[in-house]
Amino acid sequence: MEDLLKKHCSHDNIEPIKLGEAKYYLENVTDWAIQGNKITKRFNFKNFKETIKFVDKVAKIAEQENHHPYMEVAYNFVIINLTTRSIQGLSENDFILAAKIDTIKNN
Repeated sequence: MEDLLKKHCSHDNIEPIKLGEAKYYLENVTDWAIQGNKITKRFNFKNFKETIKFVDKVAKIAEQENHHPYMEVAYNFVIINLTTRSIQGLSENDFILAAKIDTIKNN
């Protein structure tokens, strides 16, 4: 599989991926879990300021990729859920965005 970080989210002819393929993609992202038709991950921070800095970085990447997560934001954590709403399931786009989000956690 081509490195997810080198790819960009595509919005043409998106097909849902099957569970076996989703599990294969999970091997290329860190600590994400499949929950139904989405992947999810919790990110923990020292304080609210760090939390919001992370949210801002996620928003920038999401806008660049035109693929937007569901986010639950609290004082010192963010829970991100990724799914492709247009197909009501998982697509490669979700894993591309997950891989890119993983790179900003420590920046």
